[in-house]
Amino acid sequence: MHIHRILRSVALVAAFALSGTVALAQNSAVVRIGYQKSSTLIAVLKAQGVLEKELAPLGVKLSWHEFTSGLPLLEALNLDNLDFSADVADTVPVFAQAAGAQLSFVAQEAPSPTAQAIVVRADSPIRSLGDLKGRKIGVAKGSGGHYLLLAALDKAGIPLKEVETAYLTPADGRAAFEKGAIDAWVTWDPFFAAAQRQAGVRVLADGTGIASYQRYYLASTKFAQARPDVLGVIYAALGKAGRWVKQNPREAAELLAPVWGLDVATIEQANARRSYQVRPVVAAGVGEQQRIADAFFAEKLLPRRVDTLQASFFQPPAP
Repeated sequence: MHIHRILRSVALVAAFALSGTVALAQNSAVVRIGYQKSSTLIAVLKAQGVLEKELAPLGVKLSWHEFTSGLPLLEALNLDNLDFSADVADTVPVFAQAAGAQLSFVAQEAPSPTAQAIVVRADSPIRSLGDLKGRKIGVAKGSGGHYLLLAALDKAGIPLKEVETAYLTPADGRAAFEKGAIDAWVTWDPFFAAAQRQAGVRVLADGTGIASYQRYYLASTKFAQARPDVLGVIYAALGKAGRWVKQNPREAAELLAPVWGLDVATIEQANARRSYQVRPVVAAGVGEQQRIADAFFAEKLLPRRVDTLQASFFQPPAP
């Protein structure tokens, strides 16, 4: 599907998710935060009420808006329906840039390559990446897993046309995998951990040495320029939350269990593979973003070439 048609459709989703917030958008004292259910650090901060407390001295209140995936979330930023976005996979900003979105990178989580993987069933005859030739592989289109698949096939010397790609949401991918409708499935945590614990899977390859899997936090450029003070507070809070999750894995999993609808052990397993190390985004650190953009353009997933350096980078205050 052409990226502009994707963005036109997700704009409707964004508008629906944000219905009733027009008045809030006019109030500069209200910061509108978009997130996904799997946005770990934002979920922690939201559950603990941390940001409300730390932004109160700036006279700021928060408005929370949940989205089902990263692309409509960033589209909402571009439409000025949100101010700040919780983490999205490293592939998502590339699509937004291709569509001309005016977004600013606020932070990134350091690589978590083992948090996404290509999996097969335990009894599958597929034993190496080379065995994927001619097989049917399920993956969410445009996801971090999609880039992992492209990079893994390239590493194995297999052209994409020599596999059958089935574009599936994580839920549909899991169902197809368990029914045997696909030979391999590319997924990420916490879906990856849930499948490992419940479906008897074997990891064919994770992102190690193939795709580093960094997640990005973004803001509308307009908001980033107007309220760097607010972004500074959010950036610092994300860093603290990341350290807390890693230092308190059981407590963090118990906090997230009712939010994610998963058992504590599965969440602990998933969180163990994520770095949750929040750091600034600098021009020298977006090289893989360019490789993602180039790979997606080569497969006609993007309508035009993207120069990932043509973006704004927020500089957090010195600690």
